[in-house]
Amino acid sequence: MKIYYYLNIQGFSNCYLVTNEITKEAILIDPGKITPYIIEQIESDKYNLVAVLVTHNHGSHVDGLKTLLKIYNPKIYAADWEVAGKNTIVLRDEGVVEIAGLSVAYTSLPGHTPDSMIYKIGRVIFTGDVISAGGIGSTNNKYSEKTLITNVQTKILSQQEDTILMPGHGPPTTVGAERLFNLGINPPVDDRLEKLGI
Repeated sequence: MKIYYYLNIQGFSNCYLVTNEITKEAILIDPGKITPYIIEQIESDKYNLVAVLVTHNHGSHVDGLKTLLKIYNPKIYAADWEVAGKNTIVLRDEGVVEIAGLSVAYTSLPGHTPDSMIYKIGRVIFTGDVISAGGIGSTNNKYSEKTLITNVQTKILSQQEDTILMPGHGPPTTVGAERLFNLGINPPVDDRLEKLGI
């Protein structure tokens, strides 16, 4: 498996191309904008784009779908039917699907949005906006924030500490780093050190 990363400057959101080098099939995650670089990567390496995974239905993560669907014919996986209408394969709760010769585990993780979904391929979790390096996703109220924190703790931070997190915004991180330093989950480091008497 190889992962290629693209930054959508308009929304400062991340898009990922996950490829199976044996089958030459590819999965695109969160196509906020389709750029010549993405198309060139798919075409020059002769990948067959078989699927798109959407972490949640926000423009900076799905606006490139219209362009993409004019060029390719991938299956669209999301928790929100409105992402691509009848072309959407709607995912609920959690499960595993085989895509591009890869085992893709999906888990519903509401809080940031009701349709937030995370995807795990190998030792990598594509988190969308539910967690990023040092923070968690925005919420509309305290209930949603508590729901998000609980879901992040039980569904992401319970994974092995060397599991890589590829967020919808910002740099990659790991479960271990977020357990220690994520300010959306933990109090500031100084407060924790003070409680330890350091």
